[in-house]
Amino acid sequence: MKNNNNLINFVNSLVVSLPSSKTLTLSWNFGSMLGMILIFQILTGTFLAFYYTADSLMAFSTVQYIMYEVNFGWIFRIFHFNGASLFFVFLYLHIFKGLFMMSYRLKKVWMSGLTLYLLIMMEAFMGYVLVWAQMSFWAAVVITSLLSVIPIWGPTIVTWIWSGFGVTGATLKFFFVLHFLIPWGLLVLVLVHLIFLHSTGGTSMLYCHGDYDKISFAPEYWGKDAYNVVVWLLFFVFSLVYPFNLGDAEMFIEADPMMSPVHIVPEWYFLFAYAILRAIPNKILGVIALLMSIVVFYFFALVNNYTSCLVKLNKYLVFTFIISSVILSWLGQCMVEEPFTFLSPLFSIIYFGLALILLMIFMFSKLLFK
Repeated sequence: MKNNNNLINFVNSLVVSLPSSKTLTLSWNFGSMLGMILIFQILTGTFLAFYYTADSLMAFSTVQYIMYEVNFGWIFRIFHFNGASLFFVFLYLHIFKGLFMMSYRLKKVWMSGLTLYLLIMMEAFMGYVLVWAQMSFWAAVVITSLLSVIPIWGPTIVTWIWSGFGVTGATLKFFFVLHFLIPWGLLVLVLVHLIFLHSTGGTSMLYCHGDYDKISFAPEYWGKDAYNVVVWLLFFVFSLVYPFNLGDAEMFIEADPMMSPVHIVPEWYFLFAYAILRAIPNKILGVIALLMSIVVFYFFALVNNYTSCLVKLNKYLVFTFIISSVILSWLGQCMVEEPFTFLSPLFSIIYFGLALILLMIFMFSKLLFK
Protein backbone atom coordinates (compact mmCIF):
# COMPACT_ATOMS: atom_id res chain seq x y z
CA MET A 1 0.00 0.00 0.00
CA LYS A 2 1.39 3.40 -1.03
CA ASN A 3 1.97 6.15 1.51
CA ASN A 4 1.90 9.88 0.79
CA ASN A 5 5.34 10.23 2.40
CA ASN A 6 8.02 9.68 -0.28
CA LEU A 7 10.70 8.78 2.29
CA ILE A 8 8.49 6.06 3.81
CA ASN A 9 7.76 4.72 0.32
CA PHE A 10 11.49 4.66 -0.46
CA VAL A 11 12.38 2.75 2.75
CA ASN A 12 9.42 0.43 2.18
CA SER A 13 10.69 -0.38 -1.33
CA LEU A 14 14.17 -1.18 0.07
CA VAL A 15 13.38 -3.44 3.04
CA VAL A 16 9.68 -4.30 3.11
CA SER A 17 7.90 -4.77 -0.22
CA LEU A 18 11.05 -5.49 -2.24
CA PRO A 19 10.43 -8.53 -4.52
CA SER A 20 13.04 -11.16 -3.53
CA SER A 21 13.76 -14.65 -4.79
CA LYS A 22 12.48 -17.57 -2.71
CA THR A 23 15.84 -19.36 -3.12
CA LEU A 24 18.16 -16.98 -1.24
CA THR A 25 20.37 -18.84 1.24
CA LEU A 26 22.38 -17.58 4.22
CA SER A 27 25.19 -16.54 1.83
CA TRP A 28 22.92 -13.63 0.84
CA ASN A 29 23.32 -12.37 4.41
CA PHE A 30 26.83 -11.16 3.61
CA GLY A 31 25.50 -7.93 2.08
CA SER A 32 23.26 -7.06 5.05
CA MET A 33 26.12 -7.91 7.41
CA LEU A 34 28.40 -5.49 5.55
CA GLY A 35 25.83 -2.73 5.99
CA MET A 36 25.67 -3.43 9.74
CA ILE A 37 29.48 -3.43 10.02
CA LEU A 38 29.73 -0.09 8.18
CA ILE A 39 27.32 1.53 10.66
CA PHE A 40 29.18 -0.13 13.56
CA GLN A 41 32.54 1.19 12.30
CA ILE A 42 31.19 4.71 11.85
CA LEU A 43 29.77 4.76 15.40
CA THR A 44 32.90 3.37 17.09
CA GLY A 45 35.18 5.50 14.89
CA THR A 46 33.27 8.70 15.72
CA PHE A 47 33.68 7.98 19.43
CA LEU A 48 37.44 7.44 18.98
CA ALA A 49 37.74 10.66 16.93
CA PHE A 50 36.54 12.65 19.98
CA TYR A 51 39.77 11.79 21.81
CA TYR A 52 42.27 11.31 18.99
CA THR A 53 44.89 13.97 18.15
CA ALA A 54 46.24 13.97 14.59
CA ASP A 55 49.74 15.10 15.50
CA SER A 56 52.92 13.08 14.94
CA LEU A 57 54.21 13.90 18.44
CA MET A 58 50.97 12.93 20.19
CA ALA A 59 49.13 10.40 17.99
CA PHE A 60 50.68 7.25 19.48
CA SER A 61 50.29 8.60 23.04
CA THR A 62 46.69 9.56 22.27
CA VAL A 63 45.90 5.95 21.32
CA GLN A 64 47.38 4.80 24.63
CA TYR A 65 45.37 7.48 26.42
CA ILE A 66 42.18 6.16 24.79
CA MET A 67 43.10 2.62 25.86
CA TYR A 68 43.99 3.44 29.48
CA GLU A 69 42.26 6.66 30.53
CA VAL A 70 39.06 7.22 28.53
CA ASN A 71 36.03 5.46 30.03
CA PHE A 72 35.37 2.38 27.88
CA GLY A 73 37.86 3.75 25.33
CA TRP A 74 39.65 0.38 25.23
CA ILE A 75 36.53 -1.50 24.20
CA PHE A 76 35.68 1.01 21.45
CA ARG A 77 39.21 0.78 20.03
CA ILE A 78 39.32 -3.03 20.21
CA PHE A 79 35.95 -3.28 18.49
CA HIS A 80 36.95 -0.71 15.86
CA PHE A 81 40.20 -2.27 14.70
CA ASN A 82 38.85 -5.83 14.90
CA GLY A 83 35.76 -4.52 13.10
CA ALA A 84 38.00 -3.68 10.14
CA SER A 85 39.00 -7.36 9.90
CA LEU A 86 35.34 -8.41 10.22
CA PHE A 87 34.53 -5.96 7.41
CA PHE A 88 37.03 -7.58 5.06
CA VAL A 89 36.02 -11.14 6.01
CA PHE A 90 32.47 -10.44 4.84
CA LEU A 91 33.63 -8.26 1.95
CA TYR A 92 35.64 -11.16 0.51
CA LEU A 93 32.81 -13.62 1.20
CA HIS A 94 30.43 -11.23 -0.59
CA ILE A 95 32.74 -10.92 -3.62
CA PHE A 96 33.32 -14.69 -3.81
CA LYS A 97 29.57 -15.29 -3.58
CA GLY A 98 29.17 -12.83 -6.46
CA LEU A 99 31.71 -14.80 -8.51
CA PHE A 100 29.94 -18.10 -7.75
CA MET A 101 26.55 -16.64 -8.72
CA MET A 102 27.96 -14.71 -11.72
CA SER A 103 26.60 -11.49 -10.26
CA TYR A 104 28.70 -9.47 -12.71
CA ARG A 105 25.79 -9.88 -15.14
CA LEU A 106 24.21 -7.06 -13.10
CA LYS A 107 26.63 -4.49 -14.48
CA LYS A 108 25.84 -1.40 -12.40
CA VAL A 109 25.62 -3.43 -9.18
CA TRP A 110 28.94 -5.16 -9.87
CA MET A 111 30.84 -1.98 -10.79
CA SER A 112 29.48 0.05 -7.86
CA GLY A 113 30.41 -2.86 -5.56
CA LEU A 114 33.98 -2.97 -6.86
CA THR A 115 34.27 0.80 -6.42
CA LEU A 116 33.10 0.37 -2.83
CA TYR A 117 35.78 -2.31 -2.36
CA LEU A 118 38.56 0.01 -3.59
CA LEU A 119 37.35 2.87 -1.35
CA ILE A 120 37.14 0.55 1.68
CA MET A 121 40.71 -0.62 1.04
CA MET A 122 41.85 3.01 0.95
CA GLU A 123 39.84 3.78 4.09
CA ALA A 124 41.32 0.81 5.98
CA PHE A 125 44.87 1.76 4.97
CA MET A 126 44.46 5.33 6.26
CA GLY A 127 42.94 4.10 9.52
CA TYR A 128 45.94 1.77 9.95
CA VAL A 129 48.33 4.73 9.60
CA LEU A 130 46.54 6.75 12.31
CA VAL A 131 47.97 4.56 15.10
CA TRP A 132 51.38 6.04 14.14
CA ALA A 133 53.24 2.89 15.17
CA GLN A 134 56.32 1.45 13.48
CA MET A 135 54.52 -0.87 11.07
CA SER A 136 51.78 1.59 10.13
CA PHE A 137 54.24 4.47 9.60
CA TRP A 138 56.48 2.46 7.29
CA ALA A 139 53.47 0.99 5.50
CA ALA A 140 52.44 4.60 4.78
CA VAL A 141 55.92 5.37 3.41
CA VAL A 142 55.91 2.30 1.13
CA ILE A 143 52.33 2.61 -0.17
CA THR A 144 52.32 6.37 -0.78
CA SER A 145 55.68 6.09 -2.58
CA LEU A 146 54.04 3.77 -5.13
CA LEU A 147 52.12 6.75 -6.53
CA SER A 148 55.41 8.15 -7.85
CA VAL A 149 55.12 5.73 -10.82
CA ILE A 150 52.28 7.84 -12.26
CA PRO A 151 53.73 9.48 -15.40
CA ILE A 152 54.66 13.20 -15.14
CA TRP A 153 52.49 14.00 -12.09
CA GLY A 154 53.54 11.10 -9.84
CA PRO A 155 56.25 12.80 -7.72
CA THR A 156 54.06 15.93 -7.37
CA ILE A 157 51.10 13.86 -6.12
CA VAL A 158 53.32 12.08 -3.57
CA THR A 159 54.71 15.40 -2.31
CA TRP A 160 51.17 16.78 -2.06
CA ILE A 161 49.93 13.79 -0.03
CA TRP A 162 53.01 13.91 2.20
CA SER A 163 52.62 17.70 2.53
CA GLY A 164 56.40 17.88 2.29
CA PHE A 165 59.30 15.58 1.48
CA GLY A 166 58.45 12.72 3.80
CA VAL A 167 55.63 11.18 5.86
CA THR A 168 55.16 13.69 8.68
CA GLY A 169 52.52 15.04 11.06
CA ALA A 170 50.93 16.94 8.15
CA THR A 171 50.49 13.62 6.31
CA LEU A 172 48.88 12.15 9.41
CA LYS A 173 46.37 15.00 9.58
CA PHE A 174 45.61 14.57 5.86
CA PHE A 175 44.87 10.87 6.41
CA PHE A 176 42.79 11.54 9.53
CA VAL A 177 40.47 13.98 7.77
CA LEU A 178 39.99 11.62 4.81
CA HIS A 179 39.51 8.63 7.13
CA PHE A 180 36.72 10.51 8.91
CA LEU A 181 35.00 11.81 5.74
CA ILE A 182 35.14 8.81 3.38
CA PRO A 183 32.69 6.59 5.38
CA TRP A 184 29.91 9.15 4.82
CA GLY A 185 30.58 8.93 1.10
CA LEU A 186 30.55 5.14 1.43
CA LEU A 187 27.06 5.34 2.93
CA VAL A 188 25.83 7.23 -0.14
CA LEU A 189 27.55 4.79 -2.50
CA VAL A 190 26.07 1.82 -0.60
CA LEU A 191 22.62 3.37 -1.12
CA VAL A 192 23.36 3.72 -4.85
CA HIS A 193 24.56 0.07 -4.86
CA LEU A 194 21.25 -1.00 -3.28
CA ILE A 195 19.16 1.08 -5.70
CA PHE A 196 20.95 -0.56 -8.65
CA LEU A 197 20.42 -3.98 -7.06
CA HIS A 198 16.73 -3.42 -6.46
CA SER A 199 16.14 -2.00 -9.93
CA THR A 200 17.43 -5.19 -11.58
CA GLY A 201 16.80 -7.76 -8.86
CA GLY A 202 19.59 -9.91 -7.43
CA THR A 203 20.80 -13.28 -8.66
CA SER A 204 19.63 -16.40 -6.81
CA MET A 205 20.39 -20.11 -6.49
CA LEU A 206 18.53 -20.44 -9.80
CA TYR A 207 21.24 -18.24 -11.40
CA CYS A 208 18.60 -15.79 -12.55
CA HIS A 209 16.99 -12.51 -11.58
CA GLY A 210 13.57 -12.95 -13.15
CA ASP A 211 10.17 -12.23 -11.60
CA TYR A 212 8.81 -15.78 -11.55
CA ASP A 213 9.91 -16.87 -8.04
CA LYS A 214 9.59 -13.65 -6.04
CA ILE A 215 8.19 -13.03 -2.56
CA SER A 216 8.10 -9.89 -0.44
CA PHE A 217 11.35 -9.11 1.45
CA ALA A 218 9.50 -8.75 4.77
CA PRO A 219 8.95 -10.64 7.00
CA GLU A 220 10.74 -13.76 5.67
CA TYR A 221 14.11 -12.16 4.97
CA TRP A 222 14.04 -10.06 8.11
CA GLY A 223 14.14 -13.37 9.96
CA LYS A 224 16.97 -14.65 7.78
CA ASP A 225 19.04 -11.49 8.31
CA ALA A 226 18.45 -11.81 12.07
CA TYR A 227 20.94 -14.72 12.00
CA ASN A 228 23.64 -12.03 11.75
CA VAL A 229 23.24 -11.66 15.53
CA VAL A 230 25.09 -14.97 15.93
CA VAL A 231 28.08 -13.57 13.99
CA TRP A 232 28.06 -10.42 16.13
CA LEU A 233 28.12 -12.50 19.33
CA LEU A 234 31.08 -14.51 18.03
CA PHE A 235 32.83 -11.28 17.00
CA PHE A 236 32.39 -9.72 20.46
CA VAL A 237 33.70 -12.87 22.17
CA PHE A 238 36.72 -13.06 19.84
CA SER A 239 37.50 -9.33 20.25
CA LEU A 240 37.41 -9.56 24.04
CA VAL A 241 39.31 -12.87 24.37
CA TYR A 242 41.87 -12.37 21.56
CA PRO A 243 41.91 -8.57 21.06
CA PHE A 244 45.34 -8.25 19.40
CA ASN A 245 45.74 -11.59 17.62
CA LEU A 246 45.06 -10.07 14.19
CA GLY A 247 47.57 -7.25 14.69
CA ASP A 248 51.36 -7.04 14.50
CA ALA A 249 53.77 -6.73 17.44
CA GLU A 250 55.37 -3.68 15.75
CA MET A 251 52.05 -1.83 16.28
CA PHE A 252 52.98 -1.50 19.97
CA ILE A 253 56.13 0.50 19.13
CA GLU A 254 55.92 4.23 18.38
CA ALA A 255 56.89 5.29 14.85
CA ASP A 256 60.58 5.97 14.34
CA PRO A 257 61.40 7.63 10.98
CA MET A 258 65.08 6.76 11.45
CA MET A 259 64.66 2.98 11.75
CA SER A 260 62.39 0.75 9.66
CA PRO A 261 61.14 -2.69 10.78
CA VAL A 262 63.16 -5.70 9.61
CA HIS A 263 60.16 -7.11 7.73
CA ILE A 264 57.32 -4.78 6.65
CA VAL A 265 54.00 -6.65 6.52
CA PRO A 266 50.56 -5.06 5.93
CA GLU A 267 47.34 -6.21 7.58
CA TRP A 268 46.12 -9.69 6.56
CA TYR A 269 43.45 -8.36 4.20
CA PHE A 270 46.07 -6.66 1.98
CA LEU A 271 48.54 -9.56 1.90
CA PHE A 272 47.45 -11.05 -1.45
CA ALA A 273 47.95 -7.68 -3.19
CA TYR A 274 51.26 -7.13 -1.37
CA ALA A 275 52.51 -10.53 -2.56
CA ILE A 276 51.64 -9.59 -6.17
CA LEU A 277 53.48 -6.25 -5.74
CA ARG A 278 56.61 -7.95 -4.38
CA ALA A 279 56.52 -10.68 -7.01
CA ILE A 280 57.56 -8.24 -9.76
CA PRO A 281 61.03 -6.64 -9.40
CA ASN A 282 60.15 -3.69 -11.64
CA LYS A 283 58.40 -0.98 -9.59
CA ILE A 284 56.12 0.30 -12.39
CA LEU A 285 55.01 -3.19 -13.47
CA GLY A 286 54.54 -4.18 -9.82
CA VAL A 287 52.20 -1.23 -9.15
CA ILE A 288 50.25 -1.95 -12.37
CA ALA A 289 49.86 -5.61 -11.32
CA LEU A 290 48.78 -4.49 -7.82
CA LEU A 291 46.09 -2.24 -9.31
CA MET A 292 45.02 -4.83 -11.88
CA SER A 293 44.47 -7.43 -9.14
CA ILE A 294 41.22 -5.54 -8.45
CA VAL A 295 40.57 -3.65 -11.71
CA VAL A 296 40.58 -6.89 -13.76
CA PHE A 297 37.12 -7.67 -12.35
CA TYR A 298 35.67 -4.49 -13.89
CA PHE A 299 36.13 -6.14 -17.32
CA PHE A 300 33.51 -8.76 -16.44
CA ALA A 301 30.86 -6.06 -16.75
CA LEU A 302 31.78 -5.49 -20.42
CA VAL A 303 30.30 -8.85 -21.48
CA ASN A 304 26.57 -9.00 -22.23
CA ASN A 305 25.67 -12.55 -21.22
CA TYR A 306 22.22 -13.24 -19.78
CA THR A 307 21.88 -16.77 -21.17
CA SER A 308 22.65 -20.10 -19.47
CA CYS A 309 26.05 -20.28 -17.80
CA LEU A 310 28.57 -23.09 -17.35
CA VAL A 311 27.80 -23.31 -13.65
CA LYS A 312 29.87 -26.32 -12.56
CA LEU A 313 32.96 -25.20 -14.47
CA ASN A 314 32.54 -21.71 -13.02
CA LYS A 315 32.32 -23.14 -9.47
CA TYR A 316 35.50 -25.17 -9.97
CA LEU A 317 37.38 -22.12 -11.28
CA VAL A 318 36.15 -19.85 -8.46
CA PHE A 319 37.17 -22.44 -5.83
CA THR A 320 40.62 -22.63 -7.43
CA PHE A 321 40.81 -18.83 -7.52
CA ILE A 322 39.98 -18.65 -3.79
CA ILE A 323 42.72 -21.19 -2.98
CA SER A 324 45.27 -19.23 -5.03
CA SER A 325 44.25 -15.98 -3.25
CA VAL A 326 44.71 -17.64 0.17
CA ILE A 327 48.16 -18.97 -0.82
CA LEU A 328 49.12 -15.48 -2.10
CA SER A 329 48.03 -14.02 1.25
CA TRP A 330 50.29 -16.50 3.01
CA LEU A 331 53.19 -15.62 0.68
CA GLY A 332 52.61 -11.91 1.37
CA GLN A 333 53.79 -12.29 4.97
CA CYS A 334 56.76 -14.56 4.16
CA MET A 335 60.35 -13.33 4.07
CA VAL A 336 61.87 -12.32 0.72
CA GLU A 337 63.88 -15.50 0.22
CA GLU A 338 63.67 -18.85 -1.56
CA PRO A 339 61.33 -20.62 -2.15
CA PHE A 340 58.93 -17.70 -1.58
CA THR A 341 60.54 -15.50 -4.26
CA PHE A 342 59.72 -18.26 -6.76
CA LEU A 343 56.23 -19.07 -5.44
CA SER A 344 54.99 -15.45 -5.36
CA PRO A 345 55.38 -14.84 -9.15
CA LEU A 346 54.00 -18.34 -9.84
CA PHE A 347 50.80 -17.80 -7.86
CA SER A 348 50.49 -14.23 -9.16
CA ILE A 349 50.38 -15.70 -12.69
CA ILE A 350 47.83 -18.30 -11.51
CA TYR A 351 45.72 -15.52 -9.91
CA PHE A 352 45.53 -13.45 -13.10
CA GLY A 353 45.26 -16.54 -15.29
CA LEU A 354 42.21 -17.80 -13.39
CA ALA A 355 40.58 -14.34 -13.52
CA LEU A 356 41.06 -14.24 -17.31
CA ILE A 357 39.81 -17.84 -17.72
CA LEU A 358 36.69 -16.96 -15.70
CA LEU A 359 36.11 -14.02 -18.04
CA MET A 360 36.66 -16.15 -21.15
CA ILE A 361 34.30 -18.87 -19.89
CA PHE A 362 31.68 -16.18 -19.27
CA MET A 363 32.10 -14.95 -22.87
CA PHE A 364 32.24 -18.47 -24.29
CA SER A 365 29.01 -19.61 -22.61
CA LYS A 366 27.18 -16.78 -24.38
CA LEU A 367 28.37 -18.09 -27.76
CA LEU A 368 27.64 -21.69 -26.75
CA PHE A 369 24.02 -21.06 -25.77
CA LYS A 370 23.02 -18.64 -28.54
